[in-house]
Amino acid sequence: MRLAPRHATLLLVLAVFAALPFLLPSSFHLRVATLVWVQALAAVGLNLLMGLAGQVSLGHAGFFGIGAYAVALGPRHLGLDPLLSALAGLVLSGLLALVVGRPILRLRGHYLAVATLGLGILVWLVLNSEVGLTGGPDGIQVPRLVLFGWRVAGAETWYWITGLALLLGVWLALNLEDSPLGRALRALHDSEVAARVAGIDVARAKLVVFVIAAIYAALAGSLLALFNRFVTPQVADFLHSIELVTMVVIGGMGSTLGAIVGAAILTVLPQALTVFHDYEHAVLGLMIILFMIFLRQGIVPGLVALLPRRAVA
Repeated sequence: MRLAPRHATLLLVLAVFAALPFLLPSSFHLRVATLVWVQALAAVGLNLLMGLAGQVSLGHAGFFGIGAYAVALGPRHLGLDPLLSALAGLVLSGLLALVVGRPILRLRGHYLAVATLGLGILVWLVLNSEVGLTGGPDGIQVPRLVLFGWRVAGAETWYWITGLALLLGVWLALNLEDSPLGRALRALHDSEVAARVAGIDVARAKLVVFVIAAIYAALAGSLLALFNRFVTPQVADFLHSIELVTMVVIGGMGSTLGAIVGAAILTVLPQALTVFHDYEHAVLGLMIILFMIFLRQGIVPGLVALLPRRAVA
């Protein structure tokens, strides 16, 4: 019996998630894997917006930053539990995406890219300049997460928490792709005019996926802040937005598995390339260029496209 692609993707991610703790030699490697899961969660949400709906966002780290700072500011200024603060961050990110998305999603191409870039920069400016509220460039401490009296700590514990969050995010994303909304998003990705002619409410579909992608990013930000127990405005800066976009592009736009692979590459490679010292960023950039030259559709779709040729050969 042949598995459907979405089931195969989910089982593959589950298998890797379950096997890695037995293969990784130290808590440092578990920490890196945790960072992969967090970044992959944000990339999976951004892939829905870019790969499925064809809408560009260069300010997605802004929502990531809102989620990260929510778990720091909620307990400090409002006395909220970190878990409740994380939920508040998701709601705030969703509402911001809903309000801002209505006007900016009417734009197309580079106009949309610049508008989302402006949104991300505004969030970063607030986090960076409001020293009394956010701690400014120096950042702010995040309280430890406590669940029913259990103090959540340790790389292994956070590995399982973030991995389970990613599995849930992947499952929801894969189901969304096969839903009526997912089919509508694929249609408007190909042609908004044709989608309108087919009776699709294009504005509503784009707004819904924009809100969903923002919530994914906010959840990833909250998990990262709780894991590190410290957060700075760097989580919301322009370079982080570019990293998220690059993860989606090199992994393969439209591929949920590709978003995870892209996140793994951009998270793990900088750790592995530290042996090059001052040249690590140059080597990383060169590798990304080579990926895009030889696998133009992205790593996962490109490798999948090569499989039948090898089988025939």
